[in-house]
Amino acid sequence: MNYYQTCMPSPVGELTLLGSDAGLCAVMWENEKENRVWKPDSVKKKSHPVLEGAMIQLSEYFADTRVSFDVPLDLHGTEFQLEVWNALADIPYGKTISYAIQAQRLGRPQAMRAVGAANGRNPISIILPCHRVVGANGSLTGFAAGIDTKKWLLDHEKGNKKLVG
Repeated sequence: MNYYQTCMPSPVGELTLLGSDAGLCAVMWENEKENRVWKPDSVKKKSHPVLEGAMIQLSEYFADTRVSFDVPLDLHGTEFQLEVWNALADIPYGKTISYAIQAQRLGRPQAMRAVGAANGRNPISIILPCHRVVGANGSLTGFAAGIDTKKWLLDHEKGNKKLVG
């Protein structure tokens, strides 16, 4: 399998996109922590249709013209991580849920900490919106790009009044 990487500017800093012929593998932050997301041994630093599509959709999200994503994904993780990450797509734009609610939705009400740990390793930031998962009391907790970025993303979504649906 071939892997490709490119960077794009955004209001929350430069994003690094990693993709394969099968789909988007990661959206990484400017100051990405080592080993937070899976990375292949070899990456070609050039454009690819998957990366171009992801850049367009992310740009539309930041421009307030997109509330959901349909870029193909190529996720690499454990079976549990994949379950947690895929469930993130069901959290509506502009809404938040707690880790406890996410664990309940997965049919694992006692797995709040495991759900939180899996969210912390979510490789597809923004597109699989782990920023929409908050503490039980609504507090902003744990986010790879920092709490300020999580707050920015949530404020961006709550302030977007132009979109319907």
